[in-house]
Amino acid sequence: MTDIHETDRDGLRELIRSCAFDLKLPLVRRDIDLLIQQSADEQWNLWRFTAELLRREKENRSENQRRHRIKNAGFPQLRYLNEIDTDALPADARKALPTLETLDFIKNGRNLILYGNPGTGKTHLATALGIAACNAGYSVLFTSVPRLLTQIRECRNALTLRSLENKFERYDMVICDEFGYVSCDKAGAEMLFNHLSLRTDKKTTVVTTNLAFNRWNEIIDDKVLVTAMVDRLTHKAILLNMTGKSYRMKETQEMMTQQI
Repeated sequence: MTDIHETDRDGLRELIRSCAFDLKLPLVRRDIDLLIQQSADEQWNLWRFTAELLRREKENRSENQRRHRIKNAGFPQLRYLNEIDTDALPADARKALPTLETLDFIKNGRNLILYGNPGTGKTHLATALGIAACNAGYSVLFTSVPRLLTQIRECRNALTLRSLENKFERYDMVICDEFGYVSCDKAGAEMLFNHLSLRTDKKTTVVTTNLAFNRWNEIIDDKVLVTAMVDRLTHKAILLNMTGKSYRMKETQEMMTQQI
């Protein structure tokens, strides 16, 4: 590149940074000096310099978007697929994991129901799949069922329920954790059913529950509504029996053994 006067260089640098700020190109604004120096050291032509500048900006933007998706999803903890002890997973989950990792069930709008006793990795698996989905460019929401019900009630009272429904319907993947830990009254159950029905056969809903389907009437005292809810959620869904030995119980027993 042709040498230019130091004063001109400073002016051009500030112009580039000002334009990059206005155009929302943070990497260009931050790293322009480094890129110019590298282009001089490696004798890039203008084509190479421009391509490298745009490539790095695109990668930076993609990474920021990925982090933004994970943050906005609302995961209570960050859990990853490579952290899962596959040998300790219940048999159904261990067998299904390679297929789930492809995320094809999200592309096909299929639901995933993880049911079984507490402590067997349901939330960990759901969270890890959710983060993998975020990394792959899908929009994800993580919520507990009690929190979702509270949010629905608050929006209904504030007359903003339709706005919540529109947003809820657009997520590529919604994880509803802890279904079955808190009972629902008839009104709450109807609101939950209507909300989840918005996504039926269109977008993926993941449900973790400690109750088998034949016990859902223990938390929703309406057999007709329970039947309809199970029918909607399980249609073309992947159902995984997560019954097994509790991870937390196993860790507690190991700690007690070490203390003896």
